[in-house]
Parts: sequence; structure tokens; C-alpha cells
Amino acid sequence: MGGQSKLSQVFSYESWIHAVSGAAGGCIAMSTFYPLDTVRSRLQLEDPEKIGEARSTVQVIKEIITREGFPALYRGLGPVLQSLCISNFVYFYTFHSLKALTANNSQQSALKDLLLGSIAGVLNVFCTTPFWVVNTRVRMRNVAGTSDDVNKHYKNLISGILYVTKTEGFRGLWSGTIPSLILVSNPALQFMMYELLKRNLMKFTGTEISSLGYFLIGALAKAFATVLTYPLQLVQTKQRHRANTTQANKPSTSINPIPNDANMMEIMLSIIQHYGFRGLFRGLEAKILQTVLTAALMFMVYENITSTVGILLKKRS
Repeated sequence: MGGQSKLSQVFSYESWIHAVSGAAGGCIAMSTFYPLDTVRSRLQLEDPEKIGEARSTVQVIKEIITREGFPALYRGLGPVLQSLCISNFVYFYTFHSLKALTANNSQQSALKDLLLGSIAGVLNVFCTTPFWVVNTRVRMRNVAGTSDDVNKHYKNLISGILYVTKTEGFRGLWSGTIPSLILVSNPALQFMMYELLKRNLMKFTGTEISSLGYFLIGALAKAFATVLTYPLQLVQTKQRHRANTTQANKPSTSINPIPNDANMMEIMLSIIQHYGFRGLFRGLEAKILQTVLTAALMFMVYENITSTVGILLKKRS
């Protein structure tokens, strides 16, 4: 009987509502701020020695529009939204199912949120890494320095996954998994801080949080997590972008000067050696802008959808 009760909590309407709301909120937020994510990818993958001085987000946006046209700011948006929908659904469903399963055992706390967020993140990494590997390559199509194979074969999510499987094997689909597993700390830290701020704000005000309130605490939580984990995100992007093994013996390009077979530590040490510790934070401005605004809007939409659906279900019952 207890087993059935626990199982019903995992497959409850509430878990589904949180998962769908998180997926919808993430897609709406990413669509709104996607050009900033495009800029972030470019800054993370370019070679500072060939580009020169670090450029601002506005400068990069202007360059992309001038050289490639306005649609280039949204290149790869479709595959990103597909992957994000799957990723957010898995993460929110797992996180809130685990919260429901452990609700009777102990009080909610920051440490507990961090642990549950980490478990949800690990599951999410193993389920969705292939989609993000292909996404990184799709958005770099037709960019100067990108290999012909990337331009030819990464037209959409499915063709990209099939091409990676064919040329690099299943191992290639999970490129950057180790940094991703370490980066589980990012959403875990984000959710821990978000839940902490949310609980304390509701306790302090004694009322429901407004949409603006959700936006602000979502922004603060994501800024906190992003700054702490950014160097690993940079390494992860470089690992995911690497062309297939047939490109390994070709000269380095301005997009990816690091050898294709370099592991996480080798990439990080190479960046420090060539560009100093500042190189580990290249593109942080665009990343902060994009992730903070995206996460803030995502949490705001997510909370509003969850609340609205909850009210509708109560009325029906």
C-alpha cells in the first residue's frame, strides 16, 4: 500500500504540471533571449589571439547582422527549443517527483534542494547530452572557420544525431559529459538558491509572490550559479563543438584552436596557458545576460502556468 502511494506521487498530476510548465517556460524564455545565447557561443568558441580585444555583446550582435544577416542570430533555434523542452521536462519532473517522495521524511531545506537538484541533473545529463552536442554544432553552421562537415551534415537535430553516430559512434554523442556531470552543480545551485529565496520571501511578506518577484529571484539564483560554474561551461562548449575525428589532423581554426582529442583538464590548462585566467571567463558578459534573463523569465512563466493549472484543476474537482 505504501509502495503504491509512493508510486502515485511520482506519477501524479502535480509532477506532470511542474514538468510541462518548466518545459513551456524554458521554451518561451529561450525564444525571447536566443540572440544572446548565439553571441555567448561565438565568444566561447573563437580564438582570442586571432580576434583580438574582447568584444561586447552589442558589438558581436552588430557583426553577425552585418556579415550574416539578422536570421543568423536565430540559427539553430528549432533544435535548441526541442532539446530544451525535453531537458526541462526531465529536470522539473524528476526534481518535483523527488520532492514529493521525500516530503514526509524531512523538512525542506537548502541542502535537501541541492541534493535533489543534483540527482535530477545527473539523470538529465545522461538523457539529453546528445541533443546539446548536436545543437552546439548546428548553430555554428556557415560560420567562418567551421569545417565543411559541420556545414553540410548538421542541418537539424535528427540529421546531426545520425551523422555523429555514424562518424564518431555513440561515444561522440556524449562529448562533454564529464563537464556536464560536474555542471550538474549549476542547476542544482540555481534551484537551491531559488527555493531558498522563494521560501524566505514568502515567509517575510506573508503573501503570494508576484510575477515580478519570481522574475527577480529567478535572476538572482541563476546569476549565482552561472558565475560559480562558468569556466566549466566554457570547456563543455568547446568539447561539444569539436568536429568529428576525420577533422582531427586538419590545422586548427579560429573557431576551435584546441586539439580534438583534448580532455577537460587539457582544455582548461591550454586556455590558462595561452590566454590567462581571464580566458576562462571569455563570453561571461553575454552568458550572464542570456542565462539570467532567460532563467528569470522561465521561472516567472513556470510559476504562473503552474498556479493557473492548479487553480483550474481545483475548480474541476
